[in-house]
Amino acid sequence: MRAWLKLASGIDALNERVGQLMYWLAMLMILIGVYNATVRYLGQFIGHNLSSNAYLEAQWYLFGTMFMLGAAYTLKHNAHVRVDIFYNRLSARGQAWVELLGTVFFLLPFSAMVFYLSLPWVEFSWKLHEISSNPGGLPRYPIKTVVPIAFVLLFLQGVSQLIKAIAVIAGQRERVFENKEEGKPL
Repeated sequence: MRAWLKLASGIDALNERVGQLMYWLAMLMILIGVYNATVRYLGQFIGHNLSSNAYLEAQWYLFGTMFMLGAAYTLKHNAHVRVDIFYNRLSARGQAWVELLGTVFFLLPFSAMVFYLSLPWVEFSWKLHEISSNPGGLPRYPIKTVVPIAFVLLFLQGVSQLIKAIAVIAGQRERVFENKEEGKPL
């Protein structure tokens, strides 16, 4: 079990780093938005168009990238929205069973399916060197490539959560999820 928990820790570390990168992408997205809004109004004032569809699409691409690549990070930190009536009332073992079953029957199959189904779509986009239909738009194939990458990361994080759930059920760990503030098991 120790080797499996070490694997889970490695997956957690990977998704932690990816999640931290998303903070920087958010800053970049905000800066592009501020720049675009500023030059749009400045351009109206001086009578020249200083803005571009590329800036708007860059913001959209960054937001999409943050959303998709941040999913595994969010799962790691148990920060997804949950509507749980019974989950919080369960013991740590009961919660681990819910996580195990949900991961095995929903998360992992769904992640694998989206990964598999997205590959031809991404490949076709790369073959065409697909670009936006908007004037001055950006290439679309890089952002489409993020979809399978995001679901690989989500699948891996699901494997990590599965390992941790099994460890809780086996009595090798206290909780599946760590405390966000302290990084310690709940």
